[in-house]
Amino acid sequence: MSSKSGEDAVGARRNGNPAGRESYTASVIHATTILAVRHKDRTVLAGDGQVTLGTTVVKQGAKKIRRLYNDTVLAGFAGSAADSFALFSRFEAKLEQFRGNLERSAVELARDWRTDRLLRRLEAMLIVADRRTTFLLSGTGDLIEPDDGIVAVGSGGPFALAAAQALARHSALDARQIAEAAMQIAGDICIYTNGTLTIEEL
Repeated sequence: MSSKSGEDAVGARRNGNPAGRESYTASVIHATTILAVRHKDRTVLAGDGQVTLGTTVVKQGAKKIRRLYNDTVLAGFAGSAADSFALFSRFEAKLEQFRGNLERSAVELARDWRTDRLLRRLEAMLIVADRRTTFLLSGTGDLIEPDDGIVAVGSGGPFALAAAQALARHSALDARQIAEAAMQIAGDICIYTNGTLTIEEL
């Protein structure tokens, strides 16, 4: 989780992107790691706590994971804090509207994200999960359900995803242990991911 820098914005203008949207997306959305693991009838969502401003670490213990709808749904974000909280609020409202139906809520939020002009400006990604289903909601309004129940976003996402998939296939670890180990590996590799973890489990 990081902030857009003036240097990125200037570079974007020079490249013919006056809004600086590509640089903003790259610098904000990718500077964190969120991992979801659904394995052996357990669902775990894990996120690191690092917040960066440009190239400076300004916070070590941010909480990027939340429990929603009477603790039956987990949600985690990668992106700017303000935009992510706005999406949390929208998603929580959808859960209330559809009485905790995760799939319907995610579909409706993705639809709004595609069609609502204000939502389209939000720079964030969400992973949402319950005991049965996991979804990734992207900044373009895409809705993705991973085949194996394991998905990750952020700059350390590919490292966490690879580690979690390998551990799920070739170890006897449970979902929480897989998430902890995979996040530690991501933190060792990605400079925008630290070892201060928030882990929630269903």
